[in-house]
Amino acid sequence: MCIDFSATPYFLGRVGQATNRPFPWVVSDFGLIDAIESGLVTIPQLAIRDTTGASIPGYFNIWHWILPQLTPAERGGKKARPKPEAILKYAHHPIAMLGSLWEKDLHEQTSRGDDPRPPVFIIVCKDTPLAKVVYEWLAENKCPTGIPPSKIEGFRNNGSRNTIRVDSKVVHETDSDQPMSDEVRWMRFTLDTVGKLSWPKDKLGRPIYPSGFEELAKKREEPLHPPGRDVRCIVSVAMLTEGWDCNTVTHIVGLRPFMSQLLCEQVVGRGLRRKSYELNEDGKFPEEVAKVFGVPFEVIPFKTSTGPPPQPVKRYHVHAIPEKSEFEIKFPRVEGYTQAIRNRVTVDWKTVPALTLDPIRIPPEVEVKGLSVSNKGKLSLTGPGRIDDVKLAEFRAKRRVQELVFDLAAALTDRYVKQPFCEIPSHVLFPQLASIVGRYVKEKVRAQAPADKKDLFLAPYYGWLVEVLLESIRPDTSQGETPELPVYEPTRGPGSTADVDFWTSREVFEVLKSHLNYVVADTRQWEQSAAYHIDKTPNVQAFVKNASLGFAIPYLHNGQMHDYLPDFIIRLNGGEPRYLILEVKGYDPLDEVKSAAAQRWVNAVNSDNRFGLWSYRLVKRVSDIRQVVNSSDQALRDADETVSLNS
Repeated sequence: MCIDFSATPYFLGRVGQATNRPFPWVVSDFGLIDAIESGLVTIPQLAIRDTTGASIPGYFNIWHWILPQLTPAERGGKKARPKPEAILKYAHHPIAMLGSLWEKDLHEQTSRGDDPRPPVFIIVCKDTPLAKVVYEWLAENKCPTGIPPSKIEGFRNNGSRNTIRVDSKVVHETDSDQPMSDEVRWMRFTLDTVGKLSWPKDKLGRPIYPSGFEELAKKREEPLHPPGRDVRCIVSVAMLTEGWDCNTVTHIVGLRPFMSQLLCEQVVGRGLRRKSYELNEDGKFPEEVAKVFGVPFEVIPFKTSTGPPPQPVKRYHVHAIPEKSEFEIKFPRVEGYTQAIRNRVTVDWKTVPALTLDPIRIPPEVEVKGLSVSNKGKLSLTGPGRIDDVKLAEFRAKRRVQELVFDLAAALTDRYVKQPFCEIPSHVLFPQLASIVGRYVKEKVRAQAPADKKDLFLAPYYGWLVEVLLESIRPDTSQGETPELPVYEPTRGPGSTADVDFWTSREVFEVLKSHLNYVVADTRQWEQSAAYHIDKTPNVQAFVKNASLGFAIPYLHNGQMHDYLPDFIIRLNGGEPRYLILEVKGYDPLDEVKSAAAQRWVNAVNSDNRFGLWSYRLVKRVSDIRQVVNSSDQALRDADETVSLNS
């Protein structure tokens, strides 16, 4: 008989078709599920349900939950790495949820006095750049742009090494036969002693140090106690897939892709060592649990679809018609804005977009349960093991909204006073910004239960709040401030319908009052109907559909500049040039953000007064277009008369 005590009796990578299959000599395997059900190990609790209602909870597989939410620039190309700061932006929520529970566990354990060893929190990262950003955020309070401090004080390295970072290079060197540097050797000693209060002693009570430890500690001027004694958080790249024993792990967060069931078992296996093997009154081991986010015990293969190649489609040539040059429309190309603030700032509260804390997008609470799987291999609500709720209650209890208002106002003040054209002193600007931030949080932040306004302390909400305020704060022209002005593109100059020349496979149709030969349809009927109403409105002199026109309105969202492409530009009848930017749209979650950006564009261009008068309107129903065009025409005429009188 041969008994193999390997935790993973499988062929690992690079062995052909046998990858992840059991060794051929294995007749019977007492696997992970058996060990959990027998109570021999700690029970890993994984996310089984959350507020999104998705069949797979977001924090069950954090990596797959984050990637679709990233912008193209944040995600990178097919072979590029996602931006580490973007991963952390969304990972802040699950880290804060488990981090607040870790703080609660530490407090309760300290109060009981039954175990002086701190619980250990582990974060497994995809690569070294991500591990570096996470480590500096937790241990050194270095916050990337748009991400607030973690405020998990137990992880801060304030005079003690509470958090360590372990890269794959360190693990490789410690597991090889090559000579190790002093730094790598010390890290190995640290890892091997996490959760250990003291060294074993000989018969005379003298500590038994590992080979080479005492000399290295004296060389580094380190104390002689186990170097991993005080470690509370480990930020790792590859360490958790290697042999490592620690029985004080209570929380694990995975910030990496998991492409095999075996890798999931290896990572979670680091948190399965029991603290105690003492039997309770029933003669059984007491239940011990470790909460795990982002390490999915499920592999869903992706299968590509192979079918016949698509048939070639008809293409249309869209271009300007020289004979219709009276319908030409010109527009400025705005790439940014400039402000000169001397004394007063303000916000146009009618146009500033609201911020919704949406529990369907970012789960603020999750149900976790022991590893109990159905006959299909998926986690099940039924079966043995208790179900726990993981919420942000502990996190929120330590926060006050007024604290957020002051912190954010201070950060905005620091940003503004560093701008070259800002002359206002910080002590004059801060109270104005604090008032604006407080009013915005009170009136414009919509927290949908079970979300709470205190969740603004967490990314990505914190970063989105900063963006909205930066985009909305303006010089107060009613108090004599210089209005915000546009910054035009320095190279291309103004755009024109005369420059349009492209091919498309979309459906096209003809209209009368356009410089172009066709209007391109992006919908089946919606935009065709809108173009008909615009073409038939008497106050319309010319119009153009914004397709390959080059007209874009810049706006900031999710930490990145975007281009908003409204549907139509309309030139209205009359002497002085007057234009209406018209958006015809149903539901769009960024309606308010785009509308605010468009209004900012309009105000700045009108203040510059070199490209005529402009206005912007958003229409939800096509039947309202004629009334909206007529009312906008009258409003621009009134504004034109006001400008003439003032001049």
